Amino acid sequence: MCGIAGFFSTQKDYCKEFPRYDHILNQMKVRLYSRGPDENGTFLAKECGLAHTRLSIRDLKAGSQPMIRQRNGYRYVIIYNGELYNTKELRNELIQRGEQFETTSDTEVVLLSFLYYGTDFVKKLDGIFAFAIFDEFHEKLLLYRDSFGVKPLFYTFVEDTLVFGSEPKALFTYPGCRARVDKKSFQEVFGIGPARIPGSGIFQNVQEVRPGCYLSFSKYGLHEVVYWRLESHPHEDSYEDTIKKTSALLEDSIARQMASDVPICTFLSGGVDSSLVSSVCSRHLQEKGERLTTFSFDFDGNEKYFQANEFQPSQDHPFVEKMVSYLQSDHHYLSCDYETQAAYLKESLIAHDLPCMADIDSSLSYFCHQVSKTHKVVLTGECADEVFGGYPWFHKEKFFQDDMFPWTLDLMPRMELLKDEVREELDLTDFVKNAYEQAVGEIEVLPTENETETRRRQIGYLNIRFFMQTLLNRMDRTSMRWGLEARVPFADRKLVEYVFNIPWEMKAKNGVVKNVLRSSSIGKLPDEILFRKKSPYPKSYHPFYEELLGKKLKEVIQEEQAPILRLIDKEKTLRFIASVKDYGKPWYGQLMAGPQMLAYLWQINEWMNMYQL
Repeated sequence: MCGIAGFFSTQKDYCKEFPRYDHILNQMKVRLYSRGPDENGTFLAKECGLAHTRLSIRDLKAGSQPMIRQRNGYRYVIIYNGELYNTKELRNELIQRGEQFETTSDTEVVLLSFLYYGTDFVKKLDGIFAFAIFDEFHEKLLLYRDSFGVKPLFYTFVEDTLVFGSEPKALFTYPGCRARVDKKSFQEVFGIGPARIPGSGIFQNVQEVRPGCYLSFSKYGLHEVVYWRLESHPHEDSYEDTIKKTSALLEDSIARQMASDVPICTFLSGGVDSSLVSSVCSRHLQEKGERLTTFSFDFDGNEKYFQANEFQPSQDHPFVEKMVSYLQSDHHYLSCDYETQAAYLKESLIAHDLPCMADIDSSLSYFCHQVSKTHKVVLTGECADEVFGGYPWFHKEKFFQDDMFPWTLDLMPRMELLKDEVREELDLTDFVKNAYEQAVGEIEVLPTENETETRRRQIGYLNIRFFMQTLLNRMDRTSMRWGLEARVPFADRKLVEYVFNIPWEMKAKNGVVKNVLRSSSIGKLPDEILFRKKSPYPKSYHPFYEELLGKKLKEVIQEEQAPILRLIDKEKTLRFIASVKDYGKPWYGQLMAGPQMLAYLWQINEWMNMYQL
């Protein structure tokens, strides 16, 4: 993976001030070094400046960027962040049409596909990506993002200049582009966060290219094109054929995402999702005489303090041991102590440029840091629950009754610590309701579906477009902060398109959660793993961790100039810090309960300080 950044204007001539704008490009590049520590480069033309930092995964010698190709005396330049999984097919297709290649990199395949097929060529791409193409002939810049937003791409305008980058921090190095916030920023942070409305960059006037879209900017203005969207249609396959097709799609997605010129590894939790990915990878590597490396995560003290609850019924370690024995993998058990978990709250904030999933992010950032010391590519089981219906809100009637995001049914924990006047001004209930209604209005329901099935389809769509996006953001920022490329085989476009339309009576046949996934994986995993009850990413239950978070937040709000005191009520917050936290009642998803609220508020204050908001 890589980091990309740049700027474009039809009204300027950057070459007239070459040293100045070349310096700006290098500053933008520096801000993204962690995404691509192996190599970097810049390109500056009259209308356009491009910067790239590279994490070398494919074509290690000849894949340098920015990559330039010429046609009829004009330059076409690409900076690319991503992995293309149908490189071989597209390359052969282009060769048959007379195109000539200078490298074996997927970057060149993307650029030559654009030159041959035109702007809509993106529909042919199978992969995860965010990239920019400068078209000198048409004096145009194009920004592309993959179907599910696995790779990030933010942008803003400074007068007549479009400024873009993989992360917001790159934008703020451009002259005149400052980090600012407005009312909507805090409505999202307190009402939707740590999720974001698709296309929102939280900062004032900062947006993100929406998943499944590309932008075209020229003298004719900025135009957005939706090249892919999730569609509803009747499922016509029998149950038996559905299982067979799902199995084939899963196998194909995992195998294709193993493509790499450096060794790969997998995250292994002992759950069905990561275990299936690890099993397929292990088998393919064994066929080549190689051994898979796997990693699992836990927290110091959890063997003593773990509290089973509705959302986290069991610990991972015993199941990891069974899978390691089954795979015969080179396994590494990683553990995080509560001091480190708290210390990495700042790292995860820097990685996101925004408040995020608190210690859920900070711990993953730590684990990715450890994995990055030996590997550059990891395959994960992320997104399976969103696609196959693994969360409680797909199954329990209480989540069907309210027209709200099912992972945040109760907004009160988000509002009760705000100052009265702030709560009234933000009007979070109305803001979140409007965001919800706009989101469910995007998905078509089938006339033949009853009210329950319609609700399940809506929940499925919301999970893919909102909840899954949050976890993909988390996975990208925590891994790329340390130069580790995380791949997500369950976020495969063909797989998601197919599974989205499988009826619930198949998805949860005989009441089995994620039945289609489990049934399509029979023979690839031990039964005790295959039918293990879902348990999400682990978190610390150490009481000293909660005490440490309370101490950190108390220190913050004792400072008279703490920016968060403009928003939250100090006395209410002190009482909250002193109260006993309920781990079994999350205010976001399955993991963010009382202790995570302490960490989230601390991150909001640190964020406001960091950017002088």
